[in-house]
Amino acid sequence: TQWKQAYDAFDDQRKEMGVKGDAVFQSVDDQNDVTVWHEFEDEATARAFVESERLREAMEEAGVAGEPTIWYTSRA
Repeated sequence: TQWKQAYDAFDDQRKEMGVKGDAVFQSVDDQNDVTVWHEFEDEATARAFVESERLREAMEEAGVAGEPTIWYTSRA
């Protein structure tokens, strides 16, 4: 799919922006219903990534429709 190709192409940039680990999950009923998990060193790095223009541009190029829902979490 278009979004997955764009996501994979953004791998080096994700790493440069502090992503230490990631996983992508896709609904079995709708391949465009996607959950993405990213691991960062700290919350500030995660927020900088999410708020970056580079990410917004990559999401637009990937054809992301609508605003994503984002949660900031830590391991319990």
